[in-house]
Amino acid sequence: MADKKGSAGKKGSSPTVYKYFKVDGEKITRNRKNCSRCGKGVYMSQHKDRHTCGKCGLTEFNQ
Repeated sequence: MADKKGSAGKKGSSPTVYKYFKVDGEKITRNRKNCSRCGKGVYMSQHKDRHTCGKCGLTEFNQ
């Protein structure tokens, strides 16, 4: 049987990670909220009425 040849591609960070930070000159700010239960480095997803952690499932509702 013939070998399938495809591009292996380079594995790395997702391009969506650039949505988490904003760079202004030499200043870097975070766009997303950190999870209060998991700690730094775990960001919460933004919804219309809440923030949700994908790792631990914590949900914080906006008022």
